[in-house]
Amino acid sequence: MGIYLSAPKTEKASEDGENGMLRFGLSSMQGWRASMEDAHAAHPYLDESTSYFGVYDGHGGKAVSKFCAKFLHQQVLRHEAYLAGDIATSLQKSFLRMDEMMRGQRGWRELAVLGDKMEKLSGMLEGFIWSPRSSEANDRVDEWAIEEGPHSDFSAPNSGSTACVAVIRGKKLFVANAGDSRCVLSRKGQVLPCPLSVSRSLILAGMQYRPIYCRHRAAAPCCGTIVPERSSVGVPICGGAAQNDKYLFFPASSACSMQQQQLVGLYSLAHNLSKDHKPDLELEKDRILKAGGFIQVGRVNGSLNLARAIGDMEFKQNKYLPAEKQVVTADPDVTSVELCDDDEFLVIACDGIWDCMSSQQLVDYIHGQLKTEDKLSAVCEKVFDRCLAPTAGGEGCDNMTMILIQLKNPSTSDASAIDQPQPSAQPTTSHPASDASAHPSEADRS
Repeated sequence: MGIYLSAPKTEKASEDGENGMLRFGLSSMQGWRASMEDAHAAHPYLDESTSYFGVYDGHGGKAVSKFCAKFLHQQVLRHEAYLAGDIATSLQKSFLRMDEMMRGQRGWRELAVLGDKMEKLSGMLEGFIWSPRSSEANDRVDEWAIEEGPHSDFSAPNSGSTACVAVIRGKKLFVANAGDSRCVLSRKGQVLPCPLSVSRSLILAGMQYRPIYCRHRAAAPCCGTIVPERSSVGVPICGGAAQNDKYLFFPASSACSMQQQQLVGLYSLAHNLSKDHKPDLELEKDRILKAGGFIQVGRVNGSLNLARAIGDMEFKQNKYLPAEKQVVTADPDVTSVELCDDDEFLVIACDGIWDCMSSQQLVDYIHGQLKTEDKLSAVCEKVFDRCLAPTAGGEGCDNMTMILIQLKNPSTSDASAIDQPQPSAQPTTSHPASDASAHPSEADRS
């Protein structure tokens, strides 16, 4: 359930920036929670041709999320796979490397300094006493020196963090995710007469239907029918203000019967580039059970409502299994997408946002805000204000962190270092995955 304040902390920490390929705005807000456990990273110049953005949603404390914000992008940049041009492998290995780095004296010290106030002083003192001098540091590729000291046997923290990271190089976008933070891409649709057809088909009750996102004005009535899922029974509906932001389903052969069809303008669709790693997903459930865990009331071992996370070492104790097959794993899904001129913006946010808005709802809200607001961090702030609950308890009471990345025309960006095949409407992923959910997630671990 979490511990809540008597009144929310609505002060926001915000930042804006840009480079030749994109501009971004970000913000974070503590809200009703007793402490701020989110962290983030924004590096528009990870190197001369690459940008890096990440959201880290901590649970059980802030140390692990801050550790990821400080070190994860450094590991990605230094990994041999990255140097060879393999960004996806570098991301995957760097996520797993976080758990390794948090072990031992060095891991304990870094976490102590990044964590609660009571531990900061002792962490700083031990760093002064036990840190190896530069001449004594291990000659490691990732420059992570091993330290000896009173916490040399530290097995890494039982607190943890999600990690959702986007890396952009030219026209190529990579998204790595472990947990229930989410990355969503807004891609333009096209101007069509009523009804507005989405390219994907849906099979309902043995008939082929097109899902329609209704964006009609009151003056543009709609000739379609609402069709509930797994039902062929529909009722006629006319468009109007009350029907905005509703999904309608039309038979694939239907056509608008209106004599004078109206173009209703461009619409944009939300494409989930990550999936929420919840324990009840079949792929996650199978790994959890095989590793000796169980699922109770939707939580791993009755405790954690995430199936993947960095940290949480109490769920990674099976000595006979690799890190990827533990009850809870830091192994991310890595998705790659070829960007095209129809791609407008990217959103990375913690579940404090997705608890309150679906992916499509957030994309639509951002579009509305961008008509009058040019500062991207201000748009993020308005999202928080919209999501914040009026009273403590339930949705809208979590920490909130969001990064909004507006893409400049990617075809004009310098992408000479990578291949540029034709843009694909569907992302590819390096791990088997069920469909990314567009539904609100559960509350964070309490």
